[in-house]
Amino acid sequence: MKSTSEASAPEVKTTPVKTPDAIRPKHKGSAQLFENPLLERLSHTHIALPVSIFLITAVISLYYGLTRGFISGISAFGLFLLGWFMFTFAEYLVHRYVYHIPATTPGRAKFQYTMHGVHHEYPKDETRLAMPPIITVFVASLLFFIFRFTFGSYAFGILAGFVFGYALYLFVHYAIHVYAPPKNFLKVWWTHHAQHHYRQDEIAFGVSSTLWDHIIGTMPTKQPRN
Repeated sequence: MKSTSEASAPEVKTTPVKTPDAIRPKHKGSAQLFENPLLERLSHTHIALPVSIFLITAVISLYYGLTRGFISGISAFGLFLLGWFMFTFAEYLVHRYVYHIPATTPGRAKFQYTMHGVHHEYPKDETRLAMPPIITVFVASLLFFIFRFTFGSYAFGILAGFVFGYALYLFVHYAIHVYAPPKNFLKVWWTHHAQHHYRQDEIAFGVSSTLWDHIIGTMPTKQPRN
């Protein structure tokens, strides 16, 4: 028999959190992530803003490094390519192990949905294909301090290549979701990412490059029908 305290205890209601397995793509609409209207508004952005911020950061970093003598012309080019190469690997790792973190707890499920699951549910939502400008500025600043501490004066060239890769990734990702696939060799990007969204979300983690999917072994085994 239940005690009086047990019988009168209020029922606690919890809001169900969508797990990746429960997500089905919707081609219209947009999810509400935050109850606060300001936070909700800040979670949307036009793609041109973060792309411009990263490109401007790349230009300033190269210009400052070259004019102040931290890097020379030849080394700047090599460091730029190194930074770009580093970004392709970071893109793969973050997409695979952060954005697709196993939703083993309610907290993880909420984190995964807020960071990336919402994009899988509303892949055509143009306003959530990139970070808001304020977060973009924070990320660019954080990358500078990390690279400056790690690579010293080489950071100006590496950072330029890294954030250029970031801008390219954002542009490619936006184009894939907004525009129809081109009828040329560029269609491979559309095909690759479509596999990730609509067939197997545990493969095809590269967006701006398929390099690491080839190396690590997460390339799609089947191509979608045309």
